[in-house]
Amino acid sequence: MVAVLHLHRAERADALVEALGDLVAQPLDDPMEAEVLAVPTRGVERWLTQRLSSRLGTTPGRFDGVCANVEFPFPGRLVGGAVAATTGVGAEDDPWLVERSVWPLLEVVDACLGEPWLSSLAAHLGGSGADADAGRRTRRFTSVRHIADLYDRYSVHRPAMVRRWASGDDTDGEGRPLPHEAAWQARLWRHLRARIDCPSPAERLDDACARLRLDGTLCTLPGRLSLFGLTRLPASYLQVLRALGVARHVHLFLLHPSPVLWERIAGAGPAPSTIVRRRDDRTAALARNPLLGSWGRDAREMQLVLTADDDPRVDHHRPVEAPTTTLLARIQADVRADRAPPGPPLPGHDDTRPVLERDDNSLEVHSCHGQARQVEVLRDAILHLLAEDDSLEARDVIVMCPDIETFAPLIHATFGAGADDVNAGDVDPAAPIADARPDLRVRLADRSLRQTNPLLGVISELLALADARLTASQVLDLAGRDPVRRRFRLDDDDLARMEEWVAGTGVRWGLDAQHRAPFQLDRLEANTWSAGLDRVLLGVAMAEEDQRLVGGVLPLDDVDSSAIDLAGRFAELLDRLQASLDALRGPQPTRAWAAALAAAADALATTTYGDSWQRAQLGRLLDEVVDEATTEGTTSDAELTLPEIRAVLADRLRGRPTRANFRTGHLTICTLVPMRSVPHRVVCLLGLDDGVFPRKTARDGDDLIVDDPYVGDRDARAEDRQLLLDALLAATEALVVTYAGRDERTNAERPPAVPVGELLDIVDQTVRIPSPVDGAERRARRHVVVEHPLQPFDVRNFSPGALTPDRPWSFDAVALHGAQALAAPRHQAPAFLSSPLPPPGGGIVELDALERFVQHPVRAFLRQRLGVNLADYSEDLSDALPVELDGLERWGVGDRLLAARLSGADLDACLAAEVARGILPPGALAQPILDGVVPTVEGLVSAAAALGGDPGARRSIEVNVELPDGRRLVGTVPGVMSNLVSTVIYSRVGPKHRLTAWARFLALTATSPGTAFEVATVGRGGRRFGVTVARIAAFEGEAGPRRARALHHLGRLVELYDRGMCEPLPLYCA
Repeated sequence: MVAVLHLHRAERADALVEALGDLVAQPLDDPMEAEVLAVPTRGVERWLTQRLSSRLGTTPGRFDGVCANVEFPFPGRLVGGAVAATTGVGAEDDPWLVERSVWPLLEVVDACLGEPWLSSLAAHLGGSGADADAGRRTRRFTSVRHIADLYDRYSVHRPAMVRRWASGDDTDGEGRPLPHEAAWQARLWRHLRARIDCPSPAERLDDACARLRLDGTLCTLPGRLSLFGLTRLPASYLQVLRALGVARHVHLFLLHPSPVLWERIAGAGPAPSTIVRRRDDRTAALARNPLLGSWGRDAREMQLVLTADDDPRVDHHRPVEAPTTTLLARIQADVRADRAPPGPPLPGHDDTRPVLERDDNSLEVHSCHGQARQVEVLRDAILHLLAEDDSLEARDVIVMCPDIETFAPLIHATFGAGADDVNAGDVDPAAPIADARPDLRVRLADRSLRQTNPLLGVISELLALADARLTASQVLDLAGRDPVRRRFRLDDDDLARMEEWVAGTGVRWGLDAQHRAPFQLDRLEANTWSAGLDRVLLGVAMAEEDQRLVGGVLPLDDVDSSAIDLAGRFAELLDRLQASLDALRGPQPTRAWAAALAAAADALATTTYGDSWQRAQLGRLLDEVVDEATTEGTTSDAELTLPEIRAVLADRLRGRPTRANFRTGHLTICTLVPMRSVPHRVVCLLGLDDGVFPRKTARDGDDLIVDDPYVGDRDARAEDRQLLLDALLAATEALVVTYAGRDERTNAERPPAVPVGELLDIVDQTVRIPSPVDGAERRARRHVVVEHPLQPFDVRNFSPGALTPDRPWSFDAVALHGAQALAAPRHQAPAFLSSPLPPPGGGIVELDALERFVQHPVRAFLRQRLGVNLADYSEDLSDALPVELDGLERWGVGDRLLAARLSGADLDACLAAEVARGILPPGALAQPILDGVVPTVEGLVSAAAALGGDPGARRSIEVNVELPDGRRLVGTVPGVMSNLVSTVIYSRVGPKHRLTAWARFLALTATSPGTAFEVATVGRGGRRFGVTVARIAAFEGEAGPRRARALHHLGRLVELYDRGMCEPLPLYCA
C-alpha cells in the first residue's frame, strides 16, 4: 500500500485551525478512541483547545461546545513512541531516551576514561585515576549529558551515520571517514550500544517503518493523526509518518509564510531523491521578499524535506485574506506574495510607495534606555491600544520576550504596581490620560519551577549552599523563604530579632570550625554559626555580668524571656540545616541524592494544605530522576558529585510551560516559542536587543552535524528568525517592538538587533512620508521608531506630539506629578519652619531631656518635639571575617573594656570576654587592636582613681528643683561619690560632655546647696595628651548664694532649651 500525506498549509494558524476543526468534526470509527493532535508547544495546545471547543459539540448558532478526548503529544514523542512500540519497546521505557541513556553512558565513560582512544574527553574532564583534576571532574555529568544529546540528535538527523557506526564503520553515513579528532564518538557509541544491549532508534527506524507499512496494527495509534503548526520537520520523522500513513490518515498542518514561494520552489525542478546539503541548496536564493529570504529558512527547508521523495501527497492551501490598508498589513501581504517592496524610486522615476498615514500605528518600534524602561514603555503602548479601541481586550494581546526570567521582576514591578489600584469600572472617562489607568493584569508563563514552586526554590538554594561558606546573609535569606518560615513559625519580628542576634554575636560564615576546613581555617571557631548559637543559648540562661565566661563562651546580653522559644527554634533551624547539608556532601548514587533532598525538604520546609502540591511536585521530580536512572529494576550505581546533581536537576528546574498559564483572559507574557504562531490582534516583542536576539550560540566542536549541515537541520539563530517571522504574520492588527536603543548609564546609542534593523529597512522600502517644505527626504522609519527619554518623569512623556502625534505618551500618574514638578518654575526651598512652634508647655522639665538638648540641640528638637528619628538602620550584615576595625568599632571595644574595668573586673577577664564576643579579628590579628586600646583604657581608669573617692560608694541623687519660672526640673544624677560627680568616657572630652557635666552640676547644686559639689569628666585627650580631666569647681559662698547662682544659670539653660524646642538652633555641641 502507498502512504498518502495530507498537507494543509496556511500563512497563519487561524486558517489552519478552521481546517482542523472541519477534520476533527468528522468522528473516528471508534468513538471511544482519542483524537491524537501533535503540537509544538503547550501554548498552541491551549489555543487549539479553546478554538476547537467552539466547533465541536456546539448548539447551532452558539459557541458552547467542548474539546474532550484529545491527546496533545509533542511531534518527537509521537514519532519516537511509534517506532518504539512497533519494535517492542515501551515509549516511556525506551533506554535510548536521552534522560535514560545518560546513565549507562556515564558508567561507560567512567570505565573507559583511562583508555587512549578517549584521551580527548579525559583531558577535558581533568584526567583519570588518582591524579585527576577534581575541579574539572565536576564537568563529568554535564559533558556526558551533552554527548547523550548529540547521539540523540544523530539518531534523528543522521540515522545512516549511526547505523554505519553500529556496523563498525567509523564514517559519516556516506562513506567519508570521521575526522580524526571525532573518531572517539563512534567507538564510545558502540560501547554504549553494548552496555544498553538494545537497538538504537536509528537502527530500529527502517525496520519499524517496514513493519508499519506491512501491519499498521503494530502501533496503537488511532486511524487519524494530525500534526499542527509545524515549521520544521526532520527527514526521519517524515519517514515514520509516511509509514504510519499506509494504514492511517496523516494530516500535517503547516505554517508556511508564502504560497507564492511554495509554488516557486515546487516549480524550480524535480526534488532531489535525498536531503541535500545546505550549502548545495539551490532554492536558497528563490525568495524575492527580503524578510522571507532572511527570516524564513526553516519554513522553506521544511518544504524541501516534505517534497524530497515521490510519494503521493495531497496539498490543501488555506489562503488568508487580509486588507492592505496599514503598514503592517502591507508588509504581511508582501511576505505572503513573496514580493519585494517597491523601494525608493530611481532618479527621474515616480515614487510608487504609498504614503504612510499619520495615524497608522500598526507597527511601532520603541527605542528605550535599558530593560526596565522597555517594560514601562510597553505598558504605555498597550494602554494606548486599549484606550483607542473599546473592543480590544487584554486577552487579545500577547507579549513575547527572549528571556522571561530577566524581565519577570521588571514586569511585576511595572504592571503589578497599578494592576489593582483602579478597576475598569471605576475609571472616570473625563479623567486626564495619566489618571485613568485601565485594570491591566498579566500572567507570566514559562517561568522556571523554582520561581513558581517556592519549595523547589528552597531545594535549589540548599544545593547552592551545600559547598558554600554559609555566610550570615545566606542563612538568613534561606530562613526568610516562605516554606522555611512556615516550618519554624518565623514572622517578620522573629527574623529581625535573629538578624540582631547574628550581628551581636559576630557570626560571619561557616557552620563550625570543621566546616571551614576546605578554606584552611579549621582551627578557627570564632565568628561561626556554632559560636554565635552558643552565645545565644547561654544568653537564655544568664546575663552578661562580671565578664563571666562559661566554657569560653560569653552570654549574649540580648535574650529576654519572651525570646526563649525563638532561640530554641533558631537552634533547631541551624541543627537541621547542618544535618541536611552534611547529607548533600560527597559523591553518592542517584537514589541516595533523591532521599537526601526529600529529607532536607521535609526537615527545613513545609507547606499549607492548599500548597501541598508543591511537595508533591518535588516528590514527582525526584522520582522521575531515580526512574530514569533505573533499568530493568536496577538503579545506576554511578556516584554523582554535588556539581553533577546540580546539573541533573538544573534542566528540570527550568521553565516547563503548561497550558494553564496561556490565554487565561489576562495579558499573557511568555518567551518567543510557545505562542509565536498563535494569532493575536496585538503582538508585542519585548527586549529585542542587539547581542541578545538572535541567540548567540557558541559553535559546538563535537557536533558532527554543524560541520556539514543538511537542509532541515536545526540552527538556533535561524530558528529565532523564523520565530520573528511567525510573530510578524500572527499580528492581525498591530505589532509592537521594543529594544535598548541607548545605554541607560552613558546614553550612548545602541543599534537594534539585526532582524529589527532589517524590518526597519523594509518599512523604508514599503511606504514613504511626504517630504517637508524644504524638500528634505525623510525615511518612514522616523515615524515608526519612537525614541523615548531615559526617565519616566521626563516632560516629553506628557507633552502631546513630543513622542507620538497629537497625544501624550505616558499613563503614569506618579511620573506625571514628577514631570509637573520638573517643569514648574524653580522656587527657593521654603524654610524648615515658617515660624517658631508654640512652647511645648507643661510644668516639668526632665533633666535627661535637658542633657540630650545640650549634647545635640537640633537632634533633640527633631526627636523630642517633632518625633523624627534620622538614624540610619540600613547597615547590612557583614559576611567577611573581621581583619581590621574601623574607628567606631575600635571605640566600641574601648568603651566596653572601660566600663568593665570601672566596675572592678580583672583586665584579663575583660580581654577574654572581648575576644569571646566575636567582634575582634580572629587570632593574633586582634592583638594589635588591643595593644592600641588597653593602654588608653588603663590610663582612664588610673585617672579616675586619682580623683579620689570610693567607687563602691557611688550613689544617685534625685533632682526635684523649682525653676524661676515656676516649673520643676526633675531627674537623677548618677555617679556621685561624696561631693564629687565623676564621669569616665572613652571618647575625647568635647563640648557636649562639658555641657552635660555643667547641667548636672547646676541641678545638684540647686537640689543640695549645702554640699559643695564638684564635677569631673575624664576622657581621652588629643594626640599629644593621653587623658583629659575636665573639672567644674564648686561655687563659692554659703548654701543660699550657691543655690541662687545655680538657679540663675539653670533658668538661662532652660530658657535656651525652651527656644530649642520651638525651632532648631544653630548650635553644634559635638
